[in-house]
Amino acid sequence: MDKAKPFDIPKREVWEAFKKVKANQGAAGVDGQSVSDFEADLSNNLYKLWNRMSSGSYFPPPVRRVDIPKDDGRTRPLGIPTVGDRIAQEVVKRYLEPRLEPIFHADSYGYRPGRSAIEALRKARQRCWRYDWVLDIDVKSYFDSIDWALLLKAVRKHTDCPWVLLYIERWLKAPVQMEDGSIVPRAAGTPQGGVVSPILANLFLHYAFDLWMGRNFCDIPFERYADDVICHCRSAEGARALWSALEARFTACRLVLHPQKTKLVYCKDTNRRGDFPDHSFDFLGYSFRPRKASWRGSQYGVSFLPAASPKALKGIRQTIRRWAFHHRPDKTLADLARMYNPHIQGWINYYSHFYRSALSWTMRRIDAFLIRWARNKYKRLRPRPKGARDWLARVVRADPNLFAHWRFLHVNSRTSGAV
Repeated sequence: MDKAKPFDIPKREVWEAFKKVKANQGAAGVDGQSVSDFEADLSNNLYKLWNRMSSGSYFPPPVRRVDIPKDDGRTRPLGIPTVGDRIAQEVVKRYLEPRLEPIFHADSYGYRPGRSAIEALRKARQRCWRYDWVLDIDVKSYFDSIDWALLLKAVRKHTDCPWVLLYIERWLKAPVQMEDGSIVPRAAGTPQGGVVSPILANLFLHYAFDLWMGRNFCDIPFERYADDVICHCRSAEGARALWSALEARFTACRLVLHPQKTKLVYCKDTNRRGDFPDHSFDFLGYSFRPRKASWRGSQYGVSFLPAASPKALKGIRQTIRRWAFHHRPDKTLADLARMYNPHIQGWINYYSHFYRSALSWTMRRIDAFLIRWARNKYKRLRPRPKGARDWLARVVRADPNLFAHWRFLHVNSRTSGAV
């Protein structure tokens, strides 16, 4: 029988946290231990973790830093905790979430149960039709800039649970292990990649932005997905006044608006005849800009609509190129479909909600690589590019469900306008 512990953390919570971490999988942390490695001695590992958390002797190991390349040549730092640390963070997240969810803003969509990026995009599309101007807000290095004292003050507004406060503070102060093995201390921020980081980041902006907007600019609606924020304004003057006030507000909260990426956008369409340098913005992988669209009565006009962004489509094409179908003649067509359909279906599920035709050309790039694969696999098709195209067309007709994008392109061929 266990002796009384200073902190009453139910063992069941640690078990439920493990199940969530296992479902999410993820890379190993600084100890090199995978989820399956942890599971090999599951009972003992979970007991040790519970025992240390309950006694107050749990100290998180350093977070493994991985730099993810960005399209602009820079990198985004990602912090990968160990499997055990992810479980510990999930225990705290499970405690915080039911206490914080009811107070979060209705237009905050990121990392919240039952909410999605598509909901945020749909709401943004509707508001762009009703408001002429958008202030596209970019917070510079948000996750790395969060002030610890202000964040802990916000957490204390919602709980006085000593072990929750203790471990959040320890996670905030946990050092980073760089790719060369060096250990670097941290003075601000909460690492992207941590299990508890998203809810803490949401809580910080709930006070720094959401509630502040309600007090000072209640007539300006917004959509916020973590630190991606779109504000809808009726006039350019109103948008500039918000921009100026936000700079002061964020400075007080130890945050900085990105001077190049924060911008004022005119939501131009057929009925909005004024002009302005910026007519587009990107939000959650979609580009909002003026686009041709079918209106009622078989008429066509220009509407301000979202579609998969050029940056997102370029990333998809780069991934397809890396698959290098044409170097896999050892595989059957069914093998390739099994290997890559989850990726293809994921793209279609996310990027086909609005203005589907923007995705179609990129999906057809898959077929271009399948034709190259066929010419390498079948000798009779090598000297005949048209023959390979005809061969693929026959396969599509015979089995249109084999590849996920065939259903998207050929079976469900509704490819114009916004959905």
